[in-house]
Amino acid sequence: MRGEWKTKEPIPFPASLVLESGAFYSKANEAMQARDAAGATKMDITPGTVLRSPKQFEWMRQNFFCASIVAAVILGIGVTTGWGQQIQEKPHNLELARAVRPWEFLPVTGTRAGLLGDESGRMEVWVYPLKIFREFHLKFHTEGRDLAAESLARMITVRPESATILYAGDTFSVRETFFVPVQEQGALILLDVETEQPLEIEAFFHRDFQLEWPAALGATYLDWSAQQHAFYFGEEQRKFSALVGSPTATEPRSEFQTNYSERQESSFRLGPMAKGKESRLIVIAGSLEGRAAAEKTYQHLTADYAKLLKDSAEYYRTYLEKTVSVELPDAQIQQAYDWARISMLQGMVNNPSLGTGLVAGYRTSGESQRPGFAWFFGRDSFWTSFALNAAGDFSNSRTALEFISKYQREDGKIPHEISQGASFVNWFKDYPYPYASADATPLYIIAVNDYVTESGDTAFAKEKWESLRKAYEFLKSTYDARGLPQNFGVGHGWVEGGPLLPVKTEYYQSGLGAEALRALSNLARVTGQEELSKALKKDFEKQRLLVNESFWIADKKRFAFALDKNDKKVDEPSVLATVPMWFGLPSEADAAPMIQQLADFDYQTDWGMRIISNRSPLFSGGGYHYGSVWPLFTGWASVAEYRYHQTFPAYANLRANALLALDGSLGHVTEVLSGDYYQPLSTSSPHQIWSAAMVVSPLLRGMFGLAIDAKTGAVTFAPHAPAGWTRFTIRNVRSGDARMDLTYSRDPGAITLEVNCAGTTACPVGFEPSLSLSAEVLGAELNGKPVPFHVAANGEDQHALVRFEARGKSNTLKIRVRNDFNVSYDSSLPRLGSPSEGLRVLSQTWTPRRDALTLELAGSAGAEYELAVNPGQLTSVEGAGPVHSESGVQAVRVRFPAGEPGTYVKTRVVFHFSGKPKKKE
Repeated sequence: MRGEWKTKEPIPFPASLVLESGAFYSKANEAMQARDAAGATKMDITPGTVLRSPKQFEWMRQNFFCASIVAAVILGIGVTTGWGQQIQEKPHNLELARAVRPWEFLPVTGTRAGLLGDESGRMEVWVYPLKIFREFHLKFHTEGRDLAAESLARMITVRPESATILYAGDTFSVRETFFVPVQEQGALILLDVETEQPLEIEAFFHRDFQLEWPAALGATYLDWSAQQHAFYFGEEQRKFSALVGSPTATEPRSEFQTNYSERQESSFRLGPMAKGKESRLIVIAGSLEGRAAAEKTYQHLTADYAKLLKDSAEYYRTYLEKTVSVELPDAQIQQAYDWARISMLQGMVNNPSLGTGLVAGYRTSGESQRPGFAWFFGRDSFWTSFALNAAGDFSNSRTALEFISKYQREDGKIPHEISQGASFVNWFKDYPYPYASADATPLYIIAVNDYVTESGDTAFAKEKWESLRKAYEFLKSTYDARGLPQNFGVGHGWVEGGPLLPVKTEYYQSGLGAEALRALSNLARVTGQEELSKALKKDFEKQRLLVNESFWIADKKRFAFALDKNDKKVDEPSVLATVPMWFGLPSEADAAPMIQQLADFDYQTDWGMRIISNRSPLFSGGGYHYGSVWPLFTGWASVAEYRYHQTFPAYANLRANALLALDGSLGHVTEVLSGDYYQPLSTSSPHQIWSAAMVVSPLLRGMFGLAIDAKTGAVTFAPHAPAGWTRFTIRNVRSGDARMDLTYSRDPGAITLEVNCAGTTACPVGFEPSLSLSAEVLGAELNGKPVPFHVAANGEDQHALVRFEARGKSNTLKIRVRNDFNVSYDSSLPRLGSPSEGLRVLSQTWTPRRDALTLELAGSAGAEYELAVNPGQLTSVEGAGPVHSESGVQAVRVRFPAGEPGTYVKTRVVFHFSGKPKKKE
């Protein structure tokens, strides 16, 4: 009976699995050790906690170590074997931990399989493109009780290669680790148990053996295989197969259906455990090549998971080491950037029928066969490729571009989406989705150019030239009589539906069309087609002028969202306008005032950018394309804002995306959030790949102003450093054959750049740090010797420009300055479910004499905020009080006037300075 402990006979294991060999005992022990050593350091994530101390971060990075003692796997009998020795491997700083949120998404993915579930421990399993089961969960049988695991879930810990849920009862604890090997068609679940009383674990699941939509299998079935100690999943053609079991599996209970009753769940037990510490293993394997292939994978995973776990942990460590890494004074942005790189990498999927490419994102599919957006999208791949290029991951960027181009339509149009089940149906002819968007085509040309420019892979440009030419010809075929690319009748631009449609063409779409001309001009040049390149460049200049004039609304100082079918400007200001700004298409005179409008509280929330104002009659906070917040929009805005020197909203948007990576689904950035309250939309994909990309691009392309020209080897570094960022390092910046480390530091008298150049030739560097308009540049020295410099001012700041060649490990450039002034605001996320309450810096204005700076601010009525400052020659402040420290004034505190709770009000702060007056430049 249930609740009573009975003596069970040992399970006889087949020799083919070598489960009784000494070698396997050794491997099992190694696996448990490796699993705990795979990620040795951690960061506990507590809502509302701000982690900004670089000293704390460095201590965490260097001093956490693996200290878990683990038991060997119990093979067929419920007794404890020997203990492994404590081990310590090279740690990584990407472990995140917090109290369980049962509703939050929990993904563990490889390139061929994925575990998708939530923090309560409920999971579904995919071996792409095959779904195996859903609603996997555990029960604990102890002291006559049957305890649902989800009711005991207490802590969640995630690493790039695995995730662990800690369950705690009165007399026992269980650590359940989910692990998907990077290159295998399967997954593993490892269970570490410590108990005072005898305990047994039972694993349940609901068979859901089907292909990803829109494909489908016919009749499928489930059998128990006593030889493998596993359930076997099959279908009538015997092509698709899967196994789910354990070396210690016993007492299988299968789903059934009769005329009188039914049960949809199946389960098996993992063998009794006595008082003490023991471990168990659950193995999942799938195949599109029949039962023998599934059994081979099952045996491989069972016998070799120790090595697979270590290899997976090393795979992610190596990736982080070889791509662009950063050492920042802000621990949260540091963690978010590293996790964003991992999240993008986890978007790479190897589909056995289609090839390898970038999927868009992950979510549980429930009773459907649609796991979020875990299939291939054109524009998602292209926006993500910009971040991959910036981070130096040219291999995966090329793979993603190659994959999408493979399915280009004969007339040149680029795919919008490709289901993982596409090879089992007539996807490209019988369904409306494959070529639904118009914007994927110009984005393809732009993305290829960005890859070639940053990587130097001109051979790829030559190889793809015919594909690029066809894409351009298709783009030209969509032009209207004025010469603007159309959406109506061709494909949607950004907006796919809702009250913003119908339109003839979006500013977003027309801007991409213009930028595609510039991109193609450069691609023609690098492929040796000089005359064509010149002609395309002239076409670009004409197109750029046409686009900006067609959408600009002069009296309101902003761009129209679109032109309607009668060529009338649709005056609905939108964050989509920041996409042409990302590429520098509008003038600063036009871009800056619109960015300042978008920086107001009706567009910018504490968690990112709304697509339109919440004061618009078309707005709905839950509107997928007419009010919600997308981290993608937020990233677009941040890069554009940095390009046009609007650093306050740029930094706020960068921080919003970064902080999202440490909240929600830990380590990942969600697809879309409410425009009213801080929470994801109920339909959001919680691990969205291009959302992660919008942490990387705003940091590297935006704040740091990193730009690579691999053909010349030149690196441009034009940072807009926040007030508190007095020192940071960027490592592994690749340009051609060279690699560089760049270290920025700032004190009241100088900005210093240290360059470590590793390569056979010199490293050309363009250093262009931002300075306030009050600053004076006194000189520049490279390794103690004077070098020429130039100062370029704009309406917001000025940049000191120095060009030089770095050689070897020690190159120090010092730019001497005085009267520089820096001010910034570190935004934070509100409590879950809350509206915005953070500060907005709308604009900054200097007097002609540069002796006063005025900030226009919006904030929550009655609220108080602190602005960080590097005081320089600051003498007084109007509208704010100084915050004193041992080193002087380091911040000012602004209090907003009282008003109706939850409303925003405006005020201004004026900083006054001493020092030699300057004439307006």
